[in-house]
Amino acid sequence: MRPISALVGAVLLTAATARAQQPPLPEVRLGLGMHVLRAEVADRYRARMEGLTGRRSMPQSHGMLFVFDRPDKYCMWMKNTLIPLSVAFIDEGGRIINVADMRPQTEEPHCAAGAARYALEMNRGWFAQRGIGAGAQLSGLEKLRR
Repeated sequence: MRPISALVGAVLLTAATARAQQPPLPEVRLGLGMHVLRAEVADRYRARMEGLTGRRSMPQSHGMLFVFDRPDKYCMWMKNTLIPLSVAFIDEGGRIINVADMRPQTEEPHCAAGAARYALEMNRGWFAQRGIGAGAQLSGLEKLRR
């Protein structure tokens, strides 16, 4: 009979191995005004649930685009996310509804102010530093599979 600590260690190792074996997410090139960015596309349930958890950094002008199945008032939080992020909630037509700054490793909800189809996470302050807020139009969404 194995000690419980050995079983827990085996489960954690299996989970870490499964995460490492997942294929990389597809990327899309997006535009916000004169700014171009690259975003990993989290368009499946598991990818949306994992998000950017566990990552220690993200290159500038890179982010993660969450694609939801239908427009709704979605919320994001930062449990197990190590880097500070800003999230823009985006409607079906690609227009930013609202932007929120999020603190790492918190469960504080940050919610869309209207029916969002997408959420774009970038390094915290990325949107504010570029003067991008509610009403800005995101281009490149037409490249996504629907």
